[in-house]
Amino acid sequence: MFVLNNNDCIDGSYKGVFSFSFSKAFHLHKTLLSTCLKQELILTFAAINMGRILALDYGRKRTGIAVTDEFQIIATGLTTIHSNDVLKFIKDYIKTEDVECIVVGEPKDMKNQPSEASKYIEPFVGALRKKFPEMKIERFDERFTSVMAHDAMLVGGLKKTKRQDKALVDKISATLILQSYMHSKDFR
Repeated sequence: MFVLNNNDCIDGSYKGVFSFSFSKAFHLHKTLLSTCLKQELILTFAAINMGRILALDYGRKRTGIAVTDEFQIIATGLTTIHSNDVLKFIKDYIKTEDVECIVVGEPKDMKNQPSEASKYIEPFVGALRKKFPEMKIERFDERFTSVMAHDAMLVGGLKKTKRQDKALVDKISATLILQSYMHSKDFR
C-alpha cells in the first residue's frame, strides 16, 4: 500500500491511496513526475492489512519453508521441517504472524504436466485447504528449483558437504518458489 500526495498535478487525479507492488510504484513514480508541474511526490509505505506470503517446497520427507516480510518485498528462507509436521507448523506460525497467502510448489514435467511427485503433494494440499479454509492457497510451478538451489550454493562458494545438505536445498528451493511467485504477481 502506498500513499501518494501531490497537490500540484495538472488535473489533481493522483492524490490518494493506491495498492500496488513495489516495482509498479517506481514506474508510477516516474510517470507522475513527468505529468506534474511541480516535481514533488511523497511516497510513503503504509503496511495496512498486508500479511506475509508463506511458500512451501513440499516433499515426502522434508518441506522447505520461505516467507516474505510484511511488505511482501523480500523472500527469505525460514526453515526446513519434517513433512508430517507442516500443518502444525503453519497453525503455530499464523498464531504469531499475519499470513495472507500460502504458496505450494507444483511439480511439473517438461510437457507442463503434473510430475510423479504430484501424487504425494495433492493429498497434502487437500489437507491444507481443509485445515485452513479461510486461507488463500495458491500453487506455483516449481520446475528446476532444486537445480537452481544447487547452482546458487555452488556459485555462493559453499563447500561440498554443505551443498549435500538436503534440508538447505529444500529451504533455498522454497525461497526460489516464493521469489518467482512474487515476480509473477508484479506482471498480473
